[in-house]
Parts: sequence; C-alpha cells; structure tokens
Amino acid sequence: MLEQRYRWKNKQLREHIDVIDGKKAPSIVLKQATYLNQFVRRWMTANIWIYEDRIVYVGDQMPTNTKNTEMVDCQGVTLVPGYIEPHAHPFQLYNPHTFAMYASQTGTTTLINDNMVLALQLEKKKAFSFLGDIRHHLPVSMYWWCRFDPQTEIQYQETKFSHANIKSWLEHDGVLQGGELTGWPKLLDGDDLMLHWIQEAKRMRKQIEGHFPGASERTLVKMMLLGADCDHEAMKKEEIWNRLYHGYTTSLRYSSIRPDLPDLLDGLNELGIEYYDNIILTTDGSPPSFYEKGVMNELIRIAIDKQIPVIDAYNMATINIAKHYKIEHLHGSIATGRVANINILANKNEPTPIGVLAKGQWIKRHDDKQVDSYPSFPWEKHDLKPLQLDWELTIDDLQFSMPLGMKMENEVIIKPYSVSVDASVDELSKNHDECFLMLVDRYGEWRINTILKGFSNSVDGFASSYSTTGDIILIGKNKNSMIVAFNRMKELGGGIVVVDGNDVIHELPLTLMGVMSDKPLEELMVEEKGLKTILQERGYYFNDPVYTLLFLMSTHLPYIRITPVGIYDVMNKVVLFPAIMR
Repeated sequence: MLEQRYRWKNKQLREHIDVIDGKKAPSIVLKQATYLNQFVRRWMTANIWIYEDRIVYVGDQMPTNTKNTEMVDCQGVTLVPGYIEPHAHPFQLYNPHTFAMYASQTGTTTLINDNMVLALQLEKKKAFSFLGDIRHHLPVSMYWWCRFDPQTEIQYQETKFSHANIKSWLEHDGVLQGGELTGWPKLLDGDDLMLHWIQEAKRMRKQIEGHFPGASERTLVKMMLLGADCDHEAMKKEEIWNRLYHGYTTSLRYSSIRPDLPDLLDGLNELGIEYYDNIILTTDGSPPSFYEKGVMNELIRIAIDKQIPVIDAYNMATINIAKHYKIEHLHGSIATGRVANINILANKNEPTPIGVLAKGQWIKRHDDKQVDSYPSFPWEKHDLKPLQLDWELTIDDLQFSMPLGMKMENEVIIKPYSVSVDASVDELSKNHDECFLMLVDRYGEWRINTILKGFSNSVDGFASSYSTTGDIILIGKNKNSMIVAFNRMKELGGGIVVVDGNDVIHELPLTLMGVMSDKPLEELMVEEKGLKTILQERGYYFNDPVYTLLFLMSTHLPYIRITPVGIYDVMNKVVLFPAIMR
C-alpha cells in the first residue's frame, strides 16, 4: 500500500520539473491543439506537453529539448478530457478489465466501480491484491466504492460486512466513496453501525452515494443530514429539482432499465436550469449490448442534442464528476499536472473520439484500436477461476409445495401471489407463464423453491450462476430439463444455460467465478442478444433478462425477493419462508 500512497514518487516529480527546464524531453507534444479549458469555460489553443502519464505543461511555449519526443499536429481537431463513468457496475456479465478496455475506445478513461462482487466473492487480501494489479495493468484509471450492505439478505452477513472489513475498504486509497446506500431504510430505522461507517467515510473526506428511488423531500432531507452527498435515482424533473435544491450532486441516468436521460434533460430545460456544475451523468452499469454505441460519449451526445450548452455537456462527464469525488487535481480536465487522459475529437459536437490517450498511452489512434495497450490479466492469481461445484442436483431437490409465489410486474419489480397450479408434477403446462424457481447455494448447503410467474411460458430448463450473490438460479417448466441445464452450467465452470427438452439451445459461459466472462464485450454482446432473443421467443415479456437475474434477490426493490435466507418480504423486512438445508 505504501508504494501507492502517492500518485507520483518524488523522483518522478523531479523529472517533471526537468522537462520544464529542458533537461528531459517530453514524451508527446500535442501542437496547436484546440482544447476545452474548463477553468475559464473557453475553447482555447495551446501546446500540450506530456511526460509519461502526466500533462506537465499547457500553454504557448514549445519545449527546448525534443529528443525522441513524438510531435502531433492537432490543427483541425478538438481535444477534451477523458470521460469519467462515476457509477460503474463492472460485473454485468463482463469484468472490470474487459469493460475498461471497451469503454476507453469511446473515450471513457476513468471508471468509479462497484466493489460488490469483490466483497462477496473474495477474501479481503485477495480483493485488495486485485485492485492493485488492475490499477497497474491498465491505462484506464480505476477507482472503487465501498458497499455497506450486500443488497440482499445473506447468511453470515456480519462476517462479509464486518466493521473491520468495511473500515479496511474505506481506508484503501483506491476507494472514493461509501455506498451506494441500497440499505438506507435500515439506516433510517436506527442502524448505528451503518451510520458509523458513513461517519468514518466523511472523516476520510470520501463521498456517500445514495440510492433513493421515489424518495420524498422529507427522506432526501434526512439522508442529507445523515451524510449522503449524491443520488442517481431521479426519474422526473421534480425529483431533479428536489435533489439540487437540497445540495445533492445529482446524477442523471441513461441505462438499459432506466433510459431516462433524454426526458430528464428536457426537464432541466423546462425548469430553466442554467447552472450545471452539480449535475453528472451515468450509465449505471448496464448489460453489454446497451453499450454498442459506447459509454459516456453517448450520454454527452444526448445532452448536446437536447440543447444543453456544449461545454456543460462535457463537464457533466468530466470535471463535475472529478470535483465531486475530490480528484480534480488528477482527472476531469486538460491542465498542467493532470493525468494525461485526453480525447481527440473530429469536432466539439462529436463526442466519440478518433483518438484516445490514457495515462499518456495511445489506446486509439486515427480511429484504430491500439491493441498493445491492453496486457492480459492474471485472473488465477486472484482466485478468479471457473466455478467448481462438487455436488450434484437431484430430482429430490426439485420439490415445490410453497403456497406463495413471485409474480414479475416488469424486469425488476416482483409481487407476491397465491400459487394455484399443481406444483407436484414433473412438468408444468405451457398454457400459462408460471415456472418452477429454485435458488440453491453454490456450495450445495441450502435451497429455496417456489413458483415464478411472468418469466416465460415455454422455457423447459434454465440455469444461471450469475446472480447477486453468485448462488445458482434454476427456472423452468420441466424438472429434468432444469437438471440438464444445471449440469451443463456446471461443466462450463459457470454461466447461463437454456435447455429445450434435453437439448442445450443457448449457453453463455461465465468462467470467472461463474459471474463474469473473460471475453471481449463485442463477443459478449452477441451472446447476450442471443439469450434475450431465445427467452423472448419463449414468453419472456420484458427487455432485460440480465437485470431480472441480478435483481431476483435484491431487497432494495419491492415487494418480495428470493434470497439465501428464504423468501423475503421487502416492505415488512421479514422472512416469510426460510431456506431449507439440503
């Protein structure tokens, strides 16, 4: 940890001074560059000197020592800072490495990431080793959150989310915030341990990210008093106003399940908002296919199209985020002393770059990806291996007698309902949309069985190791087909499998702990689209099966969830039917 405490060591800082004095040559000089200077809110022209991973000078002068310096004529193009994604969930089938590789190609060179999967699946020492390695393996700048709760009800929560673990995460120099606060109702109900963690984060000058969908003004006020700084759940213009009015940094979302940004920007215009410095943008960790047009570049484009002032459109994806997270001395602008994350645009109205510098390395040039910028990552060193299950699923596990089922209202909202079908049979009729649903411990210790309504009317067998906790989800009309799907998923080392009868008709391998793929996003997009098509052909009514799988267990959403402790009533905070031991 000591070697990471300072962004640049003393020796490096002296070398930066040597470049200014002509004793060393810069690595790259971007000559006559028209660039966005956010400190004076103007498009200006300057020469930009880069030494290794840092901008060491921006101004009219040229270096006196140019030995081996790469000179780049920037006349006719426009430069803006590398974009920042402030709310990444880098485990949505993809992994942090492949997502960073893909995002950087469209100009997103800094990611602030959810740590949930690392906190749940790895021991703390391994997780921190992973954070250090991925920081040094990538030209993309990687930062992290510290979750205070698992977003569901789990066994041994007090171990995974112990005070010692949370304190260690908060103290890590790569962690910028506590949250997101999906467990905020418990905080309001008197959870003083969570409040203590918030206090610790504030003492360390780190931010607190909320998660307050539909929150009243009274709730927003209370959460601000308890320490929340930012929230990304505004879905209407009035909700934007309430957050801004009470001093929140307000994050506007454009995601697969909440593509609200165009309407929210219309709302800003209707409200007459002219000051955007406390507004930021996020894609909120969407599945792979959502990113076909890029990441933050697409949100900037939408903002420009909605008549947001161009400089503010860029600021909402750069300097505003950096200031919120107190990293503006490193990121978010093209200025002396900042990390050399720079996007080269054809023009200021086209935010998808034709060239990208990240930490002073070309990762995209003349619209071509620079493959050598992305070294492979040592997954096995960090115990991120294929899922290994040393137990068998049998027909005896697939016993369904629970009178209470789960009815999907959309991709993520689930209500309780009374089961009327005969669930003792081996195969349910395809004349209705009710399926067997089973959540089983990845170590084979417990299971919980019920009926799921609204997922499909004709999926025979479906198995997924992708879930909030990494436990196994089984869905289907036919119990034997569910076992076939499980066995194939097991053979793959984790993944998502769809079965018709005894035939596997689609599989999506997730060979990193059963929750992430090691494939590039471009390949993963094809596999995800294939999954969605097959499920929709079999009666999945909705648009995002990936989020359905993720949120089946998530107790920050109403009304009922299947969790490792049993069927859970979210509104009343009570287990209705406990999990049973196998």
